[in-house]
Amino acid sequence: MSLIFAKSQDAKKAYELVRSLQTRFVEKLNDLSEKFGEDKKFEEVIWLRNGGTFGGGSRFEARDEIFFNRASVNVSQVHYEDDSTKSLDSATAISTIIHPKNPNLPSIHIHISLTILKDGNSYWRIMADLNPSIENIEDKKVFEKAIKEASKETFEEGVKQGEKYFFIPALNRHRGISHFYLENYKTQDKEKDFAFALNFGEIIIDRYILILKNAFLNRQTFSVQDIKKQLDYHTLYLFQVLTLDRGTTSGLLVHNENDIGIMGSLPKFVNKKLLESWIEKVPNPQDKLLLEITKTINDNGLIDENTKKELAQVVRNHYQKYPDSLIYQASGNTIPTTVNNHTK
Repeated sequence: MSLIFAKSQDAKKAYELVRSLQTRFVEKLNDLSEKFGEDKKFEEVIWLRNGGTFGGGSRFEARDEIFFNRASVNVSQVHYEDDSTKSLDSATAISTIIHPKNPNLPSIHIHISLTILKDGNSYWRIMADLNPSIENIEDKKVFEKAIKEASKETFEEGVKQGEKYFFIPALNRHRGISHFYLENYKTQDKEKDFAFALNFGEIIIDRYILILKNAFLNRQTFSVQDIKKQLDYHTLYLFQVLTLDRGTTSGLLVHNENDIGIMGSLPKFVNKKLLESWIEKVPNPQDKLLLEITKTINDNGLIDENTKKELAQVVRNHYQKYPDSLIYQASGNTIPTTVNNHTK
């Protein structure tokens, strides 16, 4: 069995785009590992959708445990070109999260995807957000300058949507310190949109690598208190991903063939007691979801592969039992029809 790619020209072009960004990012991260870590390269893992008939994906996972807490650079293409019952023709994406081990180095999340529908419509989803455990004003300035440079005339709208999407109502705070999100993005110029997506990804990747290098060289030392801050922030990150992140939830509801990849954004350890303390802050029935999440995590807070699989099923079970609770999921200015695209 092997991955069968979509045949449409736009889908092919989108896949070339996201693979080029994946290669660019992985090569630069491998360079950081060589210079500052264990010099262990990211390893590729392939997954197949329906045995490859409907596509699949490739993710590169960090193997360097000196420089990275957890890191994954994922590319996927799922398509139903030969299935007339589906409204989705293809969805092609790069989605990546990097959690450095040093608490002075910020995490990052990037997502760029093209959805093509059978009715001829298509749109981009473009996201980037900086997630430090310990805030640094210079890192924020560099990142926001990169966002402004990459997003051009969409800057204000993307920041507005990002601030909305990454806000956590139960805790009255955001995940991260700088956010950008465009949902359902397209112009009348398809070629311009492709160029915009590629340029955006390249600028954010390159500037984040620069942030990591500068932070590592100038902020190598850290305290026990800094490690505690990182653990608590990683707990917040997991909380947002598993209870609010619409992309994560949609992926889990569509199929169960890439649970490890979808859970690739989760850090290695969390503070279980802190997570438990937030149950009473979450509205019903989301409090039941958070309760089941905490039951799934061992007391030591380790998020290993088995725990990832179990957490994926917990989230899937919850929304199958309480479908109306999807209203609590995060959104930008519109709510994407991702699940319906794959099922109808």
